[in-house]
Amino acid sequence: MLQNFFKIAIRNLVKNKSLSFINIVSLALGLTAFFLIGLFVWDEKQYDKFLPEGERVYRVYNKHTDKEGTENMAVTAPIYASVLGLDFPEVEQTARVMMRARYKILFEAGGNKLYEESGLFADSTFLEIFPLPLKYGSLVNALNDPLSIVISEDMSKRFFGNNNPVGKPMKMNNSMLQVKAVFKSNPKFHLQFHYLVPLATVKLPPDRLKSWGWQQFLTYVKLKKGSDVSALDLKFKNDVKKKAPALDDGEKYKYIPFFQYLKDIHLYSADFKFDIALRGNIAYVNALSIIAVFIIFIGCFNFINLATARSMQRAKEVGVRKAIGADRKSLIFQFIGETIFLTFISALCSVALAVLCLPWLNEFTNKQISMSMFVEPLVIFLIIGLTFIVGVLAGIYPALVLSGFKPIKVLKGTASGAEDAGKIPWVRHGLVVVQFSLAVLLLISSIVVFKQVNYMHNKDLGFRKDQIMFFPMRGDFMTKNHESFKEQLMQSAGISGVSIGYGFPGDAVAGDEIIVPGKTQQKKYSATQLTVDHDYIKTLGLQLVTGRDFSKEMKTDADHAFIINEKAVLDLGFETPEKAIGQDLAWHPWGAANPDSLKTGKIIGVVKNFHYKSLYDKIETAVIHIFPDAAWKVAVKMKSADVKNSIDHVRKVWNRFNAQAPIEYSFLDDSFEEMYVSEDKLRSLLGIFTAIAVFVGCLGLSGLAAYSAERRRKEVGIRKVLGASVKGMVLLLSKDFIKLVVLSLLIASPVSWYFMNQWLQDFAYRIDISWWIFVVAGITAIGIAFVTVGFQALRSATANPIKSLRTE
Repeated sequence: MLQNFFKIAIRNLVKNKSLSFINIVSLALGLTAFFLIGLFVWDEKQYDKFLPEGERVYRVYNKHTDKEGTENMAVTAPIYASVLGLDFPEVEQTARVMMRARYKILFEAGGNKLYEESGLFADSTFLEIFPLPLKYGSLVNALNDPLSIVISEDMSKRFFGNNNPVGKPMKMNNSMLQVKAVFKSNPKFHLQFHYLVPLATVKLPPDRLKSWGWQQFLTYVKLKKGSDVSALDLKFKNDVKKKAPALDDGEKYKYIPFFQYLKDIHLYSADFKFDIALRGNIAYVNALSIIAVFIIFIGCFNFINLATARSMQRAKEVGVRKAIGADRKSLIFQFIGETIFLTFISALCSVALAVLCLPWLNEFTNKQISMSMFVEPLVIFLIIGLTFIVGVLAGIYPALVLSGFKPIKVLKGTASGAEDAGKIPWVRHGLVVVQFSLAVLLLISSIVVFKQVNYMHNKDLGFRKDQIMFFPMRGDFMTKNHESFKEQLMQSAGISGVSIGYGFPGDAVAGDEIIVPGKTQQKKYSATQLTVDHDYIKTLGLQLVTGRDFSKEMKTDADHAFIINEKAVLDLGFETPEKAIGQDLAWHPWGAANPDSLKTGKIIGVVKNFHYKSLYDKIETAVIHIFPDAAWKVAVKMKSADVKNSIDHVRKVWNRFNAQAPIEYSFLDDSFEEMYVSEDKLRSLLGIFTAIAVFVGCLGLSGLAAYSAERRRKEVGIRKVLGASVKGMVLLLSKDFIKLVVLSLLIASPVSWYFMNQWLQDFAYRIDISWWIFVVAGITAIGIAFVTVGFQALRSATANPIKSLRTE
């Protein structure tokens, strides 16, 4: 009997080539999308699972609340780890990682001199919480010595080749360190780095490590076995509320701690500020998973629609089988078996397509998913299981319909199979509506994402970002003589401006308190500190609203002048930019010998708000002032006419001041482009999967249109004989399908508006979802559907009516 089932399945496959092709292609595309997305999702959920006892490790993060709202911050105060380790017996170990500006450090070892960017400054207990697998050395006491360093296997090869470097010296800037161990990097660790240096190397003052306000550390805790993290979370919150000092204005401490499970860090930290973790986004993972399911459903609906539509072609087969004794159960198994067989063919095609697409997926997502996964027993079992489930889902309804035919009516020719005369095929029409609703939903979502990403790339940021070259100063000679360095850079006709400071857009910025002196008491406010030189505003092209720029002719500007942005005018209580001019400000200088020393001065200008962070972040209070002690980054504004010669000039000047270290530079516009890499990829993925969904939907629509035209062949012939035009016939055959697509648009539009509006809430600056987006999506969907259906209708309308009527 099984052999007979296969013969019938193959015979039907060959007999109905076009419909079989549509079913195989639509299911294969759906399964390919599902497999690729499944691999991506599986890979995203593997982060930090390799660490032993990782189920007892948590990261402490803060929720920071102010009048602007609440935001999650990965960073915490340094005292958190001390309090947790000393006062809470359920905590086995704590470790801090100091957040530092992205900065390539020059290393020298083994006769090589190279820059390394990815490094961590961490407590000596870091390797106890995260026991990374080793290539050489031992983790025991590896970070206890302030002059020690632990490096990755890749970094070891770059400097020492295949030799064991343990015990060998390695120079980091001007510090001589000793290699204690070499670890094996794991791409599934949420912290990616090439070297570990003890936090003690930074030589932070003891009082600084007791700070509650200095939010610049990642804090990790490992709990003892059996500890209740929920109870600890509540106890620590209460402890922080008791111990943390109140702010000067009487407000409560604004940072509330929470515990985040280690294995949740990668996917559930997308909105965290000041995070260095390798982050994914659970929302995007879920969205892609849903899209994959959508595409599979569309493929299944194609099969259901086409199978029920051509049910009359098999009605007599069912009648004969029932007449000679076949029961309904065996017929159901027969038809579901045929569907599973068809799905199995589609699955083989989809596995081949997935293998071909895997290198692209790895390159696109920066992953290392191996093709060997397709021969893993578990993966093979899942593929077979998925094939069986999809086959059953696609085949169960057509099997029930076909097996339910009454043999007497069918053999007499009085039954039309799946639908009786005058009846509306609700199920088939409903499935078409669902298919195109899903496709239109994806289409509208793609347009919204495309618009938002374009908006982020093209929005006026409040400064000129083109042709601005960035690089950090290196070496004591360059740092001490930075004014001379700057003057020599300006000697090129291709360079229009140079600024040296700390706090450029798209780069690291520092938050600190700014003080507004009052008649009775001073007030402190959080502000972004942009410590710059006299040419910062001119080089970046910031726009002054009122007041003036820094001037070297005004001797007091270097020590007693501040410029603020429009946001600061409101936040500091000055009401208008004009009223802010001449107001007093004060600031505790970084690194001052006397912790009570203040830099005091007056506001001399107000600039228009400008975006120094990504559009995910709201513009904050910014204070711009001259502070040479923090100068470390150089911005060179070049004229677009001769960028190459300008870069060559910068190299020559660099070599005069530091010939020992090569220059490492980037461009400001590239820094902002990098901020939206994940959104760019989302835009591309949505575009690809939307195209697949629409294509698969159109395949089914084309098959239904062809079948409908075939069923109405004689009607078309009679109408043409009676004088109907080709245009009229095309409209007649197409209008029912177009109505379904219009209904799909009406269903998908509010759903897509809701979900895309939720997605846009993640951005502080975003587009509005305009009405024309739905119009464009609707015209596109209707146009594609009309072309698809119209092609089949046109073939039928232009056919010779004599051929269709000769049998009448």
